[in-house]
Amino acid sequence: MQILQKRSDFLLAARAGRAPCPAFLLQARKRRSGEAEGLRVGFTCSKKVGNAVARNRAKRRLREIARAVLPELGRDGWDYVLIGRAEKTASHDFIALQQDLRQALERVHGKYAK
Repeated sequence: MQILQKRSDFLLAARAGRAPCPAFLLQARKRRSGEAEGLRVGFTCSKKVGNAVARNRAKRRLREIARAVLPELGRDGWDYVLIGRAEKTASHDFIALQQDLRQALERVHGKYAK
């Protein structure tokens, strides 16, 4: 699992499929052939989430659910971006966060399976 770092990759994912959840937003993009291989994931939290401490806590929680769920349900050739939500990502139950990510992945993959 690689980490997205280029702004252009985040922008491409923003134009692709979305799956909103109570505590975060999942953006997912199936890459074209010839682009980087493997599963890639990015994390972002705007200043709406709070100060630097709150944003870092939210991103740590997003990284942990991605580490737990994406190896199981993520697909090679896809980019995933998890976006934190104000006051929700940091306080939402951790097990519920993982379940939300599982459901969001099923919705995104189901949409593009056809």
